[in-house]
Amino acid sequence: MAAVNFQTLFGMGAYLVAMIVIGLWYASRSNSNPEEYFLARRSFGPWLAALSAEASDMSGWLLMGLPGVAYFYGLSDAFWTALGLFIGTWVNWALVAKRLRIYSQIADNAITIPEFFSKRFHDKKRILLAIAALISLGFFSVYVGSQFIVFGKLFGFVFNADNYFVAMVILGALLVMVYTLLGGFMAVGMTDLIQGLLMVGALALVLIFGFFHAGGAEGIAQNLADFPRFVDFFGIATPEMADGAQQVVNGVPRFGAGASYGLLTIISTMAWGLGYFGMPHVLVRFMAVKKTSMIKRSSMIAVIWCFISMSAAVLIGLIGRAIFPALLTSSGDAERIFLYMGVRFFPPLVAGVVISGILAASMSSSDSYMLIVSSSLANDIFKDLIKKDAPEAMVMWVARIAMLAVTVFGVVIAVSGSDSIFSVVSYAWAGFGASFGPLILFSLFWKRTSFPAAVAGMITGGAAVVIWKTQIKPLGGVLGIYELLPAFILSCIVIVVVSLLTAPPSKEIQAEFEKARTAEF
Repeated sequence: MAAVNFQTLFGMGAYLVAMIVIGLWYASRSNSNPEEYFLARRSFGPWLAALSAEASDMSGWLLMGLPGVAYFYGLSDAFWTALGLFIGTWVNWALVAKRLRIYSQIADNAITIPEFFSKRFHDKKRILLAIAALISLGFFSVYVGSQFIVFGKLFGFVFNADNYFVAMVILGALLVMVYTLLGGFMAVGMTDLIQGLLMVGALALVLIFGFFHAGGAEGIAQNLADFPRFVDFFGIATPEMADGAQQVVNGVPRFGAGASYGLLTIISTMAWGLGYFGMPHVLVRFMAVKKTSMIKRSSMIAVIWCFISMSAAVLIGLIGRAIFPALLTSSGDAERIFLYMGVRFFPPLVAGVVISGILAASMSSSDSYMLIVSSSLANDIFKDLIKKDAPEAMVMWVARIAMLAVTVFGVVIAVSGSDSIFSVVSYAWAGFGASFGPLILFSLFWKRTSFPAAVAGMITGGAAVVIWKTQIKPLGGVLGIYELLPAFILSCIVIVVVSLLTAPPSKEIQAEFEKARTAEF
């Protein structure tokens, strides 16, 4: 192993050891019962709730996927996506966080999103719970796989061993599984807090050093000036491709004339923000806040973190193209631009800590996804549907086995699917956003929402994402919009129509709704 790799590995290794220690520290307390393991007994403070939510949300997509899009296609796609996500983050904290925290406790102390849906509508037959749990299993397995792709790219880069991608994926998956399995939700939250701070610090450092290395704003503008529509808010660069790679002539990447980035495309791209209303790994952080009075402060922390992080990620992609114009010639390879900049600008040991920001991003997301999948299998399916009298110790063992199973499945997804983190994440994001998002909003804010409407809306949203993605979107044109937007709208329409056509909720359900409007915890 080269000296640079050894020192870089040492910096990353110190970070990994710290995460495992945190898992061991919380192991005894977190494994006491399912509520402690899956929701930490609603004990999160403002900083823990905010940074845990945002770090688990952004994932390796923030440090690899988003800069990669900016590097390969220019400003517009990355900017409008980031803007939509920023607005979605702000609205989600402002609109949903407090009401969900209160309502989930009033609804018989629900500790997962599928359980909240079931208890919110007094679903005695657990139909909603089963559907929501199965949707969680399907889309979160894809999500887990997307983060394991990050591990493969990261470790392959550090060890200069891209041929060992599968081994690198397995290594990263095992590391995350160990501390998540041991420490549960509290360990996940505490590691996410540290990882969130590391992510924003790494982004800021790479951005600052990259900015000056490129010659400041003037140097960056000059270097990007020859790439048509690369820094255009309403246009997009079009790399000239051959055999899956951008053409490079005499060290200069080749671009076409560029294309327009019209209003419909902007709306479609910003629709990413709608996904926040249905993200279980974010929503469960709202449910875990200790007191509702803390949520305002948490929201301020979260919004500021998002603004700094996403702005830096987009700018890093642009600056990376200015410094290394012909280095990365495919959209998948472009997602390594943060890695190249981190290694180029810092000594090996410091570089190890900086690029651990990517490791932090992926670990903070994959641990949350794995924990939620295990909670769906153990708490929602096994305990609530299969064996209602299961002792807590048995539920905990089922959760551990489920986590092992989803780890294996995530590895399979990672090694057999797309190598683009952005494309894999976008599909799972749409699935959750359209399946759960509309129902969360209507459950919290419309008393007339009926049980049949909840079932129909959830199924419609999930099915519409799959159908639009596979059958309609390939037709192109107006139909080529991001599948989350039409699926979200269809789900909302179905919920309203079916609610008005069916009997109103019972007096007990309506009384709980009114209580959730005014209660404080």
